[in-house]
Amino acid sequence: MEITPETRIHALLENYPKLESFLMKLNPKYKKLKNPVLRRTVARIATLSQVAKIGGYEPLELVNLLRQELGQEPLKAPQTKAQTEPTQARPDWARQAPALTLDGNALLHAEKNPLAEVRKALKELPESSVILLTTDFYPAPMIETFEQEGLRVWSKEEEKGIFKTYIGK
Repeated sequence: MEITPETRIHALLENYPKLESFLMKLNPKYKKLKNPVLRRTVARIATLSQVAKIGGYEPLELVNLLRQELGQEPLKAPQTKAQTEPTQARPDWARQAPALTLDGNALLHAEKNPLAEVRKALKELPESSVILLTTDFYPAPMIETFEQEGLRVWSKEEEKGIFKTYIGK
């Protein structure tokens, strides 16, 4: 199996189970991969590129650490000009008081799926409502999923190790 930034974490760990403990040694945030709910849900859609953001790595850096652990050759950076994500100011819609605040870490600890819990809450809230999700990691897979579903999403590390993600209808 070729390990690239697009590799899904579930497929990676199915093919290379020993990488689970390696990931957990790399960054304590990856210990969440032990959570059975997270493994059954988010791990199936999360790419290594997204997982890298959670741990504070550049995608190619994480991929090459994993490849090195398996004795594979590192991938080289593309020769194109690097693109960085623009720093986006907090949008007006994310400045309103949230209708609901959810603690993503507490949900995971209770073996609940934060993605499903946010979806369920959004169904019950009126249009233009905003949910605030707090986590100790950048929830890249959830952000991309919600954006693909047409929801408004804005996230920022507001304090060291505390990410606040606003999800709006």
